Amino acid sequence: MLRKTITVIAFLSFFIAVGGISPVFASSQLEVTIDPNSDTAYAKMVYQRSISIDYSDGGKLAETMNGKSEKISFTAIASNPGIESLIAKLNSYFASQGSQASISDLSLEYKSTLTGRSTSMSVDYTIILRPTIENIVIKHGSGNDPTLLDADWRGFGALGPVVINTPTYGDVEINLPISSFEKFTPSLALSLKASDAAELLYTRLMDGDEIKAQPIGNWHFLFDPTGIGVDAKQYGFETGTVISSFTMGESSLREGLIREQIHEAKFVSDKTYKVTSFESSGNASIDILGFANRDTLGTSEIFGVTPNAPEGYATTSTGEFPAFILYGMAGMAALGGVAIMIISQRKLKKEGKNLKQTGIDPSQLTGVQTSASSGGYQTIRGEAQVTGLEDYNEHRSYYDEEKPQVEEKSEDKPSSKRGALPKGFKPEK
Repeated sequence: MLRKTITVIAFLSFFIAVGGISPVFASSQLEVTIDPNSDTAYAKMVYQRSISIDYSDGGKLAETMNGKSEKISFTAIASNPGIESLIAKLNSYFASQGSQASISDLSLEYKSTLTGRSTSMSVDYTIILRPTIENIVIKHGSGNDPTLLDADWRGFGALGPVVINTPTYGDVEINLPISSFEKFTPSLALSLKASDAAELLYTRLMDGDEIKAQPIGNWHFLFDPTGIGVDAKQYGFETGTVISSFTMGESSLREGLIREQIHEAKFVSDKTYKVTSFESSGNASIDILGFANRDTLGTSEIFGVTPNAPEGYATTSTGEFPAFILYGMAGMAALGGVAIMIISQRKLKKEGKNLKQTGIDPSQLTGVQTSASSGGYQTIRGEAQVTGLEDYNEHRSYYDEEKPQVEEKSEDKPSSKRGALPKGFKPEK
């Protein structure tokens, strides 16, 4: 029984430790709030990646890239040339995933930064899309009949080159990493294209497949039956609106261990250099106004939404764990702690029987005076000495020997008892 309890405690500790791991950055990050009474939602998708080249062993790159800094940064809206083409690519992705949703409007933020250092250089990419998504509602419900929402669009991205025309930089290709190298360092871009690192630099940036690949049934679910006043008002709803939140991106027993995506390759110029592509795992947050349940419709995942939760429904942020299971887990942890204390106490008692005090028997000690008189008083100071050893006086410190603490200075005294008045001095009458 005790062994089983300890096993359960170890299992729970692993669950808590794994569940607490979350990424700092994201290759793709989705945020969206959906109102089932509206057929339109406003989303935000962020794509991030960093590509670095190591030249810590020196070479021409160390000479030319150290201290180099370049940046491309701009925003674009639907009226910018190229945005319409991007919307078409995103809608094509929706259709390929079996989604009926579509994007009707889009704004874009793009930033690419080259930074050269003494031992390496890197190019960091950030793309932020803010799409207006329509046709999310598959079927409107009423009463206990839930409204069905499309969820197959959630991991959207774009394939192939995406060129946006900007007033400052002209035509900028934003989806392929090699494009920034061509802008910043044309000669280096040529070397990279002809090397094994070319595949890394032609891997699209706008890739949300990881979000789509994770079934919503594995996401964490949190149901807030009261709503938060400030949050509700910013969406135009009264305080008390029911909110359902689905999130992914944390390591757990259901989702597995989340790991960053690191890919390496080499290219040869004047010497061999290492190229590394880094991005963390994707994460997403979908908030739905109402009580939402994940369901399936054919091969597609959907949300079924009602205004309120079923009567007696109870859930937690760990994913629909009933309260008795949580209390049971806490009880097993407490029993495990008691068991560990009992085992420790028994072990100490068992070891204590075989332990004996070691050291000098106090009866073999005798007191020895170690102080010396100082002036007119004697200090009370001493130490313990084992009986039978040599007398203390035979090995006392040189500095403990009696010496006058203040050296007396003698001066010659005059033999005459006369005063020191000047010769011929007479007192006045």
